[in-house]
Amino acid sequence: MAGETANSNEILVPAHVRIWLAPVGTTAPSDATVAMPEGWRAVGFTTEDSLKFNSEPNFEQVRSAQSSHPTRTFQTTDASTVEVDLQQWSGANFKAVYGGGSLSEITAKDGTSKHYKFVPPRIGGRTEIAACVEVSDGGKHYRYMLPRTMQMEGVSKDLAKAKEAVLPLRLAVQGGDDADAWYLITDDPAFAPPATTPPPAGG
Repeated sequence: MAGETANSNEILVPAHVRIWLAPVGTTAPSDATVAMPEGWRAVGFTTEDSLKFNSEPNFEQVRSAQSSHPTRTFQTTDASTVEVDLQQWSGANFKAVYGGGSLSEITAKDGTSKHYKFVPPRIGGRTEIAACVEVSDGGKHYRYMLPRTMQMEGVSKDLAKAKEAVLPLRLAVQGGDDADAWYLITDDPAFAPPATTPPPAGG
């Protein structure tokens, strides 16, 4: 049928996901499948159903006496967040979910065992990080690139017996006028820009 757009090949089932973090300014991957450049660290295992990427624009409306509907709507702000629950406990993952902090080695009372100390950041001490959300489905690959993010939520950990304890990573995208706040790179052919038709000769 003319104009039919139903295509099951364009349905995405995220068969494999991976979360990468890096210091802000680290070189980003150039395409959807190249090996991640030096400086990026994968957070490891995450829970099956926790990964979400949210975009939350805010709008204002102008109302006029001559219409029962808004006569103009304009966007005032934009916001994007990534949330995922990390299953691997490590110093690097603790720093990610708490927005920074410090790690140090301390000597145990027996004088030989090595123990480690994590201190969360103080007010004003949170640091921004770059993030990459990698999703693949068969031969299709997608990378959400977030050059600047900050952990801006509280951390609530459920330490219940006989249940895994996860680390909630909640990142808010930061932006600026000099760069894209986030972008997607993919090798999915469904994202190819439509071909442009040249103007008629003499037009």
